[in-house]
Amino acid sequence: MSQATIPPEVSTRSGRVRGVWRDGSAAFLGIPFAEPPVGALRFAAPVPHRPWEDVRDATAYGATPQRTPMAEVTAIPEPSIPGASTLNVNVFTPAPGDAAARLPVLVYIHGGGFVAGSPASPWYDGAAFNHDGIVTVSVSYRLGFDGFGWIEDAPANRAVLDWLLALEWVRDNIAAFGGDPSDVTIAGQSAGGGAVLTLLGVPRAQPLFRRVLSISGATADLSLADSEALGRRLAALAGVEPTRAGLSVLDEDTVLALQAKALAPDEASADPLAGLGQLVTTGMGWGPVIDGDLVPFRAVDAVRAGIGADKPLVLGATDHEFNAVLHGYRTALAAVPAAGILGAFGVPGATIDAYVRAHAGADTVDVVGQYVTDTLFRTPAIDIALARVTSGASTWLYRFAWRSPVSGTASHCLDVPFWFDGLGLEAVAALAGEHPPQSLADDAHGAAVAFIRTGDPGWTPFDATARTARVFDAPSTEATDAYADAAVLLHAPVA
Repeated sequence: MSQATIPPEVSTRSGRVRGVWRDGSAAFLGIPFAEPPVGALRFAAPVPHRPWEDVRDATAYGATPQRTPMAEVTAIPEPSIPGASTLNVNVFTPAPGDAAARLPVLVYIHGGGFVAGSPASPWYDGAAFNHDGIVTVSVSYRLGFDGFGWIEDAPANRAVLDWLLALEWVRDNIAAFGGDPSDVTIAGQSAGGGAVLTLLGVPRAQPLFRRVLSISGATADLSLADSEALGRRLAALAGVEPTRAGLSVLDEDTVLALQAKALAPDEASADPLAGLGQLVTTGMGWGPVIDGDLVPFRAVDAVRAGIGADKPLVLGATDHEFNAVLHGYRTALAAVPAAGILGAFGVPGATIDAYVRAHAGADTVDVVGQYVTDTLFRTPAIDIALARVTSGASTWLYRFAWRSPVSGTASHCLDVPFWFDGLGLEAVAALAGEHPPQSLADDAHGAAVAFIRTGDPGWTPFDATARTARVFDAPSTEATDAYADAAVLLHAPVA
């Protein structure tokens, strides 16, 4: 019988799993790394999945965690799959069962603002990386309040614990799938990019990975006090005690509604400007919390403390991450000075003056959108890069500058199918047009492959003087001081 007619099977520490062959590589989907987070385990630290006796079918994606729509900022198809066992890994490998292969491993954490997203997206399929000899793993984790919300008698950062347990599963099992447990690169986009930056600063995580690729990383870095206030607010809105027992009576739909209301109790906050203002002033409400224990520092402060300095890091952002959010209001806001809107966000006057001068001639919508993009994505990237090189840590910065013919911008999520070399996948044309440049996919994907294999993506490392970045475009180039327009926020004067 041919390979294609014999389903691939692999033995994990919990039991044997059966996957499916696809064009020379194998996919094992929905393998649980933890017990279902329901009942007594709903707000608890994740518990490794108990062993099973029979061969477990792993030919379809597992259940996905709770989520809310993110259509306003992402075009990635991310299906929601019902079920209780939501803590799963998906493994894509060209060498199932070959423990001697010891191929490099990519572990990918999806984005979605820490409240949405799905590891079952076709955009996160590891087929292209498999063709380059890289085993790829995508993971799920608890989202929103269930993953990150403060509860009086529950562990903080439950989703971070999910990431850690998933990485421990990779450490213990990936050799059976042909991977090298000592050669793991963690990567993610948006909140997933923030997740890997958080893990870079988690002391307990250090033995579990070797390199980090942060794509449009957005960190939450919530203070424990703010997290507690938000958790208490949600419990009060629900009329329950802020304890595991009190909150466990709330079903998923109720929690989803309450976590949005707790962040924005004023109904007027449905205004997109108010929503952007909240992001700029307070950041994301749900996400990793600086608990002083598991997550001891903000991502940039962890870098300054030298945590993860031995891990090569590639990070960057698209040029216009959130600019398109206000495009529908271009006419309505044309006569409104950008300075007035930024002032309403609570930005200090002197900072506004410096930023508006740096973007002279741009429309109000473009200035405000770029400010949000720079505040959430681009300035934090260069801030972390600068902090890294101070300690001599190997760091590479990039910009994704190619403008889609659909939006006219290098928008949030546009780069994901280029990194994964998946330009023909579902819904890519709606974001990138009918004929996105394969040469750019070859460039971005090739850089990722080189980094995963060698720890060097192939362009000039970042330093504090030249501040060189790779500018992914058609064609791609290198540029010095490539984030100068965003860096004005790093040391902008304050009122």
